[in-house]
Amino acid sequence: MRKKLLMILGALLLACSLPLSGTFAASTERFSDVPASKHFAEAVNELAERKIIGGYPDGTFKPGNSITRGQAAAIIAKMTKLDTTNVKNPGFKDVSTANGYYKAIAAMAQKGIINGYGDGRYGPNDPITRGQMASILVKAFDLPLYNFSSHTNPFQDVKRGTGHDPGIMSIYRLGITTGTSSDRFSPNVSITRGQAAKMLKATEEAKSQIVTVRASDYQWEQFKMFDSNHNESALFNAVEGSDKSYRGPTDKIHLVPLKEGTGTFQVALVYSGNPDKKYYRKYFVHIKEVEGKLKLTLERTEDILPTLAALDVRGKKQVQNVSLSTMDGEKISDNMEFRKCLTFGRSACSDSDVTDSEGNYNNVRIMIDKPGQYIATVRFEDGEEVRYGIEAVSLTPHFYYSLRILEEKPTASVDLGANYDIGRHVLPKEAEQIADITRDAGSNVFHAVGKNKGSFSLRLPDHNKTDLIEIGVKVEKMGPIIHTYIYQVIDTHM
Repeated sequence: MRKKLLMILGALLLACSLPLSGTFAASTERFSDVPASKHFAEAVNELAERKIIGGYPDGTFKPGNSITRGQAAAIIAKMTKLDTTNVKNPGFKDVSTANGYYKAIAAMAQKGIINGYGDGRYGPNDPITRGQMASILVKAFDLPLYNFSSHTNPFQDVKRGTGHDPGIMSIYRLGITTGTSSDRFSPNVSITRGQAAKMLKATEEAKSQIVTVRASDYQWEQFKMFDSNHNESALFNAVEGSDKSYRGPTDKIHLVPLKEGTGTFQVALVYSGNPDKKYYRKYFVHIKEVEGKLKLTLERTEDILPTLAALDVRGKKQVQNVSLSTMDGEKISDNMEFRKCLTFGRSACSDSDVTDSEGNYNNVRIMIDKPGQYIATVRFEDGEEVRYGIEAVSLTPHFYYSLRILEEKPTASVDLGANYDIGRHVLPKEAEQIADITRDAGSNVFHAVGKNKGSFSLRLPDHNKTDLIEIGVKVEKMGPIIHTYIYQVIDTHM
């Protein structure tokens, strides 16, 4: 008798999540307790019309009632068209095969969408909490799982590493739900039927705008090189993930449109070099608003885009002019457009100057639009001119040139201090091919004039300076541009 009563109870509970037939489907107000003025009314009515959810025999929906974990499993399995035919028994001791929600629960457990409690129960009749629902929605709808620290957390009751925090921040970032107040999410509070309907509909809408790129689309096992962007001010987010496990190899990337515009996205099976086209993909990302929703499309390309070269001008006067020529002397421009910039990040200052409050900056940016070697000549307001060698190399998996920049500095000096007895210095045989070394008479000041690429060390066998090992010399060269370094090699006792 007890078993029969439980089965009847399960069937009655299941009926609460199944559609009703009859006059309510045709009426303007499908449920008597869901007036159009309610914030969840549209979601409730649409999901009911699609036979995803239903009401009670008395014509009500009871939007203020809690939704159980079993009901949530049944509804979400139906929305995601999960196969519930040949399911494996998950072994929850409180979910028998006779349970009305058994197939949905088993199918979702088999897919790794849901878990039970630590004591082996699932709790099908327990009210589902806001935190639990967040985690389930992310897995069931294959939503991007944002890095918790990529966004300012507004919720004082959601801490990193407390269980449902990644799912909560993800559905918040996607606009699926907000908190119960400006600084509370209330993860342990149960969800009402009205709230659940609205959240489920919002999840569908958010998912419809996301484009997911999978390594399997290209017959790869994973992405080894890819764009990742969780920045809320970006054109779109590229959120990496894994179908294998939570921290498994990256085998999928969710592209989430944030605003209209065109950007770039790249993935590859290799880390560097110029591989065959079958090992990388580059796309222009186009985002347009279509019928009130953002639509993201990918256009494959092999283009390499003009790239900003940052010329380090720290410690120098204001820049007046920049000219550019090829390494063999062909003039490109006597007056290159340049940006003033404080930081050295690749994308910084691409649209405008960025200086401090006094107009100071650390580098100037000029645009390089073809591969090759160049010489940029920078003229400062005090009349000083400094040349920079620029080498732009195409790396096919990337959108921008790989740049090597070398400031011309043929000479360099190092002072070991007048208070030390440095004694004699010993040059290796190869030194004269790399740089000329001189020493001021009666001092510990050494000078180097670079000649060819290479490096060597000056031994100081008689010195008494604590922790000094030797003097290092290094010369870099790009065409006629030479940069010379001379420095103390110190024992750091590490």
